[in-house]
Amino acid sequence: MTLLNSKKLIIVGDSAFAEIAYEYFTYDSDYEVVAFSVEQEFLNRDKLFGLPVTPFESLEKVYNPNEHQIFVATVYTQVNRLRSRLCFEAKQKGFELASYISSRAFVWQNVQIGEHCFIFEGNVVQPFVQLEDNVILWSGNHIGHHSFIHKNCFISSHVVISGFVEIGENCFLGVNSTISNNVKIGKDCWIGPGIVITKDVPEGLVYRPAKIDPTKVSTLEFFKIKD
Repeated sequence: MTLLNSKKLIIVGDSAFAEIAYEYFTYDSDYEVVAFSVEQEFLNRDKLFGLPVTPFESLEKVYNPNEHQIFVATVYTQVNRLRSRLCFEAKQKGFELASYISSRAFVWQNVQIGEHCFIFEGNVVQPFVQLEDNVILWSGNHIGHHSFIHKNCFISSHVVISGFVEIGENCFLGVNSTISNNVKIGKDCWIGPGIVITKDVPEGLVYRPAKIDPTKVSTLEFFKIKD
């Protein structure tokens, strides 16, 4: 719902994440989304949800930066560098960056959260955790006590980050990945779905899940079903 004293928000992006961000900001925050924005070369429509889609290059000429905030709704493109670049350029234009914390997330009272973070529902963020700027926590993660997630990271869904873990900047952690206690992940690492990390990881590594091939017989053949 839109509140009378709501803060005006522009969402940068028009993809699925932008649509999702619109829903959460509209119905679970004190922000009023008033527009979307994309870079000129990607401008393929002039409205989304009945709101204008404005070229990013001229955004500050259309919307007063003193009266509007920005959220950049892009995912982990270019190992999070697209999102961080657009955040930087929005600030250069004079806009403040907005954050969202779901009312259905558990975030302990002494957790430190930087600017431009998005925390979905079902996240558990335990005491003494630090999240730097531009961190996305998709749904249902466990962020263990005393852990530190550096800027520009994207944590997908149902990730377990145990206690005293440090995640370097620009990292991506895939669905159902697990990081054990007292582990340090270097910057620019890509941890794929279902990967379990039990020791320190140098920067810039890619961990992919093992390839799993299906059986050579069908499900019906395997279970001897004849109909």
